[in-house]
Amino acid sequence: MFRKSFLLCCSLCLPFFLCAQEIDLQAFNTERLSINKTGMGILGSWALTNMAVSALSLRGTTAEIKAFHQMNLGWNAVNLLIAGIGYYAAVNEPIGEMNMSESIQAHEKMKSILLFNAGLDLAYVTGGFYLLERAKNSTSRSDQLRGFGKAVIMNGSFLFVFDVVMVWLHAHHAQSKLYALASVLTLQPGGLTFNFRF
Repeated sequence: MFRKSFLLCCSLCLPFFLCAQEIDLQAFNTERLSINKTGMGILGSWALTNMAVSALSLRGTTAEIKAFHQMNLGWNAVNLLIAGIGYYAAVNEPIGEMNMSESIQAHEKMKSILLFNAGLDLAYVTGGFYLLERAKNSTSRSDQLRGFGKAVIMNGSFLFVFDVVMVWLHAHHAQSKLYALASVLTLQPGGLTFNFRF
């Protein structure tokens, strides 16, 4: 008798729970995209600042410093393009239509992209140190190689920290919001399971 009453109560409460779930999902996705927009704003600001400093520093410098600023300009032009595309994507993502599965997929996809980028960033830094080593054995291009190497190390290091922080922010956000919400309902071979915590 108690079991039937409990199941009846759960079935009556389910529509209200699902309504609340949709609201929570929309809030989660809004916050997820807000993290992305803030991140792209920081990346874009870093790129613009570096481009402005390097553009003003190209004249009247040594060959090494000139090479550093040339590489810095090119690198941050790419960063600015990535920041613009990322910001545009975050602004135009249709979050109102996303269900639980789509929200989890979008979160995991972003995390995977950031982790992949963090791996690339380490490769960039390694490449920068390689250029510094090559500069020691080069007679004609040592200044240029040193300048390029230092610019690559600086930008790769920034991007690595940026990507790791973004991964942490998304993981923390999902842990406290999305996966806490997903853990309330569990689909098992026997049917749908409610997980209530008192």
